[in-house]
Amino acid sequence: MVFSVVMVVSVAILLSLTALLLQPRQEKNVEVEKKIQILSSISVTSDRSNAVELYDRHIKESFVINTEGNRVEGVDAFTVTLRSEQKKPLEQQSLPVFIAVADNGDTLHILPLEGKGLWGPIWGYVALKKDLSTIAGVTFDHKGETPGLGAEINTTPFESQFHDKSIFENGRFVSVKVVKGGARPGNPHEVDGISGGTITSNGLGAMIHDGLIKYEKYLSQNRK
Repeated sequence: MVFSVVMVVSVAILLSLTALLLQPRQEKNVEVEKKIQILSSISVTSDRSNAVELYDRHIKESFVINTEGNRVEGVDAFTVTLRSEQKKPLEQQSLPVFIAVADNGDTLHILPLEGKGLWGPIWGYVALKKDLSTIAGVTFDHKGETPGLGAEINTTPFESQFHDKSIFENGRFVSVKVVKGGARPGNPHEVDGISGGTITSNGLGAMIHDGLIKYEKYLSQNRK
C-alpha cells in the first residue's frame, strides 16, 4: 500500500511538472497558429518559422470595440477569446479589430468569428476592404467537422467564393449567406453551400451573420 501511494504521488508530481514546463511552449504554439490564421485572411502565406515576423509586418494596429462601435481601452485584442465573450451579455462583449496592410498596399479590417458546426466549434477571420463592406478574404477552421463534407469550409475552393462579396446592401447590413443548392449567379451576398454538409454550412452562415452584426455600428460609422 505504501509503495502504491508513493508511486501515485510521484506520477502526479511528474505530470504536474511536465505540464508546467510545457505550458509556455503550448501558449506560444497557440499564439503562432492564431497569427497564421489572421494572415491567411489577407492572403499572406506563413508558417511557424515566419508567422511572427509577417504578423508584425502586416498587422499595423489592433484594438477592441463594443457593440456601440466605441473603443474599449485596456484590453488586448489578440488575447480576447470570443467563446468566452459570447457567454457575456451583448453590451459587455469585447470585439477585436485588427488593421492590416496587404501586400498590394491596401488597408484592411480583420474581424474574428466563432460559431458552432455539426460536431464542434468552428471559427474564422473576415478581412474587409476600405469600404468596410466588401470582403477581401476569409479563412475558416474547425475542430472536428466531417472530412470531405463539413471540413470543406477550410479549403481554398470554398473560402475563395467570399472574395468581393458584400455584407451591406444600400447601407443595410445583410451579411453573406451560405446557400444550400447554390448561390444565385451574380448575387453579391451569397455563396454556394457545401454539398452534404448542410448543418456545417448553416452553422457557418449563422456564425458570419451573428458575428459581423455585432460590428454593424462600427462599420457603418467608419465606412467610406
